[in-house]
Amino acid sequence: MEESPTEEDIEALIDDMEYIPGHFHLELNLNCEPSGPRELRRRDMHLKQESLRAELEAETGSLQYAVRNLMGLLACHLDRLEEAEEAFQRICKEDPGNLNAWANLGYVYDRLKRELDSTECVEKLSQLMALEAGEAAQAEARLLAARCLAEQAYAHPYDVELGREEDLRERLSAALTLYNRALDYGGQLIPIEEKRTWCFKMATIYIRLDEIVKTDEDSEYSRLSHYNKGLKLLTETLKSEKTQYRAMAWCFVGIMLERKEEFSTVPMSIHDCGYSNSDPLSCYGTAIKQASDDAFTLNQMATVFYHLGKHEMATGTCNMALNVLPDAELNWQAYCTRAKICVTGYVRDLERAKQGHGGIPDRQNLTKAKTDLEKVLSVRPCLRTHLELGQVYYYMGVDALQERLLVDEGSINCALVSLSQALQCDMGDSLPDLHLLRGRCLLLKAEEQNAADCFKRALELERPGSRDTTALHFLLEALLALFTQSGSDPAVAISQLEVWVRRAEERYPQDAVQAELRSLYRAHTDDVADLSRALIRKGRLDLVKKLLDTVQPKQPAKKRPLVRAVSLM
Repeated sequence: MEESPTEEDIEALIDDMEYIPGHFHLELNLNCEPSGPRELRRRDMHLKQESLRAELEAETGSLQYAVRNLMGLLACHLDRLEEAEEAFQRICKEDPGNLNAWANLGYVYDRLKRELDSTECVEKLSQLMALEAGEAAQAEARLLAARCLAEQAYAHPYDVELGREEDLRERLSAALTLYNRALDYGGQLIPIEEKRTWCFKMATIYIRLDEIVKTDEDSEYSRLSHYNKGLKLLTETLKSEKTQYRAMAWCFVGIMLERKEEFSTVPMSIHDCGYSNSDPLSCYGTAIKQASDDAFTLNQMATVFYHLGKHEMATGTCNMALNVLPDAELNWQAYCTRAKICVTGYVRDLERAKQGHGGIPDRQNLTKAKTDLEKVLSVRPCLRTHLELGQVYYYMGVDALQERLLVDEGSINCALVSLSQALQCDMGDSLPDLHLLRGRCLLLKAEEQNAADCFKRALELERPGSRDTTALHFLLEALLALFTQSGSDPAVAISQLEVWVRRAEERYPQDAVQAELRSLYRAHTDDVADLSRALIRKGRLDLVKKLLDTVQPKQPAKKRPLVRAVSLM
């Protein structure tokens, strides 16, 4: 009778394997305990899922299984085991050789205590991996292994808790390592079009790494490697038979050609790949022309242009996408992107006007954004659209130059309705931007305590160590207003101030909290002086000391914009 393998035997077998199928063993933050509050981890995973759903709509090739495996991974970590099981089962049915799906399905069955089903998955994996098969089967197994590695590579940039630049860089580098292993493992067995999709994904990662590395000292040498590899991969992608990849590759080639001016010497890959006489605008034009009848690719391109700050080009591309497919239910992304461009342009012009660098921002941008978002809400109501419409109504309700001036209470009430609907959506209560905007609306309506409660919630939802103190800024102002209104009994307002300054010190770096206290003192000197006197009378000296420390700043406070754009991506 044979002895059953020990745990050490199994571990030794795993160590000898060149790759391990599945996503649950990958070195991702997703597969580890959260570094911060669990609520924030769940929020991030939910938003990742929403982002992947949008990506899946435009992905019909073999890469769709990378997206769907990752969505199943997220569903499992969100404790939606039935949803995860269904996702992996459907992949196994459509793509019976998908190693990751079988491994992931086996993991879910383990979680569900379905040992027989889990054993069947392991047996299927063993068969597909051709662990004990002949040479012909081994060749097929190498192709399946290459696809397995490429799907795992795809998952790494979508990991959570990558706020630190070094963490993001590590995940992007790990993805490139896996893609290269996939290319080496599959070799000539990989269909050429499939290989080009991997090349495109690798190129976009090199572009992201180039963006990160260029902030380092003496970065040019390390940037050159990323730049040259990225441009060569894009050039390979231009040979693709798929319009989506050719068009997007031309778009990114344009980005790379714009960046060549940042180098002291023109990167050699520009000459190697034949772009010596090319300019970015011609590349963008070629990209748009090639995708002229493909609404989904035009939408992807518009998003890229938007993030590059090329708003006119992004708007034009959205308009082209809507000419191809005007149905809001099928082409909601174009309407949402166009609305976001209008709002971003309005906020940008508003900031310029506040600084005396421009005239009154065009409120027609808000009307256009409202029209587009209402079209989307009529067919596809969701958290993001409710939140963005709430932001539009907020700006409609305040003065074009002085945000603290209420000019249309009806619009502010409509903003509060939109935000209430957003709160009812899954994970809506976990978005700090939502509570921040809601508090600002209530502050305009002179509901200081309600506003303060919203700002408290927004502050609680910020990541520990965050330097975005917008919620703290408005919370301090709301609580100071409550103090000034409290008359002869300021005890409640004082207690709230003391408690939330302490909590802010736990959440933010000390210098960030001091900067906000300093800002409060400078903007409301008389009220802060009255507060200090009241604190002294009651013997509450800790907060007084902190306020006095801000009167003698050791360094100038960094300018912080009062407006934070709403973004769920």
